[in-house]
Amino acid sequence: MRPCSCDTFVALPPSSEGQRVVFGKNSDRPRDEVQEVVYFPARDYDAGAKVECTYIEIEQAARTFAVVLSRPAWLWGAEMGANEHQVCIGNEAVWGRESADGDEALLGMDLVRLGLERADTAEKAVDVITALLEKYGQGGSCMEDECNFTYHNSFLISDRKEAWLLETSGKYWAAERVEEGYRNISNQYGITTKIDKEHPGMRGYAQSKGWWDGKTQFNFAEVYSLLTTARIEASGSRYCEGKKLLEKSTGHITAETMMDILRDKESGINMEGAFMTTGSMVSVIPKDPALPGVHYFTGTPDPKRSVFKPFIFVSYIKQCKQTCSPSYGLDDPVKKKPRFQNKPNRKHPLFLKHECVAAILETARERGKKIAQKMEQLEKDKMAEMETFLSEGVEDLTLVVNLFSNSVEEEMSVYGKS
Repeated sequence: MRPCSCDTFVALPPSSEGQRVVFGKNSDRPRDEVQEVVYFPARDYDAGAKVECTYIEIEQAARTFAVVLSRPAWLWGAEMGANEHQVCIGNEAVWGRESADGDEALLGMDLVRLGLERADTAEKAVDVITALLEKYGQGGSCMEDECNFTYHNSFLISDRKEAWLLETSGKYWAAERVEEGYRNISNQYGITTKIDKEHPGMRGYAQSKGWWDGKTQFNFAEVYSLLTTARIEASGSRYCEGKKLLEKSTGHITAETMMDILRDKESGINMEGAFMTTGSMVSVIPKDPALPGVHYFTGTPDPKRSVFKPFIFVSYIKQCKQTCSPSYGLDDPVKKKPRFQNKPNRKHPLFLKHECVAAILETARERGKKIAQKMEQLEKDKMAEMETFLSEGVEDLTLVVNLFSNSVEEEMSVYGKS
């Protein structure tokens, strides 16, 4: 089972406006899967502490950074998120020559969260993820009710000054630094001959498998993928369409630009069908470390009929209960054998409200139009408010400590009793 899904984007100056890094991702997952938006504060741990990831337990770090995550509600890890140091990470499923079947280990989504919790720069996140990959491996089903849906992972990672593309195949990996311009990734390998970091045994392993002769220039995508570079760049792919959309606005890419790209249905980036866009994220990170980053999340399916709501890292943020799914603890089927049976209800309050008005929004009826207009205005007003913080900073932290929660409440009030 290899659905084409997920797209992640980053734009850095001079492609982006205002000396800002703009990051965006659509999470394309099974259409009935609920995605929640959750916050975890920074925390210190005792020596020898352990952390239970989706399938396996690993050693905990001495300290974890505060993170905000958009994640499938049954998972420990996340599809995308950011941390208090303005590191952003999104992952994609990739398949290549190496089989993705294997024992349960760390999921790519676990590695997203672990990278955010343990790294204060994009480059350090590459180091964290690759060290964990080599120590614990990657593997396990990536769907709650499908035992054989497995894949390798690629990651797009950004901070205030640069971005990194990290692609994996089993325990082997290659990474490329992106210092300016734009970059996008989809469900295919994209690192070619510019490799800035790599697994020390990556080339030797490829040569031992007969994928590379050891003489010609090493091209990671062509060696580890089933596709040639020409096929990767083929016209009509989501990767190519996303690249075109970025190129169209290069020099002027803003949060609004990124949201428009994530909402684009014609390109397939805003996916519909058995797999659909179940959550979206856009982050705006000023190069100036004195200014806050703003992270927008939908927490609901289909960004075209969702509101991007802002989040800013400050002290004393509380969990937004309206985007948190019910917790089943040790009774959760994911934590039991056999897994993937009796899937519980994971719908959070915002999802339930959004689900109720979905049919109305998709019709041309007057009521649907009014709701859609109010949603658009709410998002527009929030973005205008955030522009002040992005340009001038936040003097009164009390103004933003409940920013995301209050924005969710405002969105739910727009839905009313629908």
